[in-house]
Amino acid sequence: MSKQDSYTGQALRRLEDVSPSVRLRAALGVGASPDPRFVDMLVERCAVETEFHVRDMLTWALTRHPSSVTVPALLREVRSERAQARSQALHTLSKIGDRQAWPAITRALLSDPDDEVARSAWRAAVVLVPEGAEPRLASALATQLGRGERETRLSLSRALIALGEVITPALRAAMTDPDALVRQHAIATERLLRNPDAGFEFAIEEAKRIVVLGSTSQG
Repeated sequence: MSKQDSYTGQALRRLEDVSPSVRLRAALGVGASPDPRFVDMLVERCAVETEFHVRDMLTWALTRHPSSVTVPALLREVRSERAQARSQALHTLSKIGDRQAWPAITRALLSDPDDEVARSAWRAAVVLVPEGAEPRLASALATQLGRGERETRLSLSRALIALGEVITPALRAAMTDPDALVRQHAIATERLLRNPDAGFEFAIEEAKRIVVLGSTSQG
């Protein structure tokens, strides 16, 4: 076995160690000394790693490698049947920021039944969207208004707000939706767009009052 093969094998074993601290140090070491041979194992570990901080370090390690190597591997992962594989691949693509990955951000991913995958897709979409495609993305994101618990709704509002004023038509349309939760979320998101300092909780409570009163006026 060559020294290179031995080193690769040692790194793989450390990335699979039972101790999270060992796995964390292994990911840090791989990121500190980038080597294309490690990309596939880093991507695979992202799909199964149980510790958030280790996953974050794995993502960092991937960003240290050339996007010409990492992006193709990550694009394969966004089609995985494993939710964590899709979520982490999307998260890493958002950190790399290579817009060649944009075509992979499909409506299916933006509406993925797994909330973590969808949230990662929303964040990646906002980073990767090409100039001129923002209105279409806003319309696609608006179909998810009212979805999930607080953190999911907040993630969607942040993604929409990051697109700027182009989201206004989509929000206005959602304000007439038959579903009260959709209307509330749309109103709250518009309030945050106008007044980012208001805070999500305040915007949601205000939106609830507006929906109860049957008005979407600025007041």
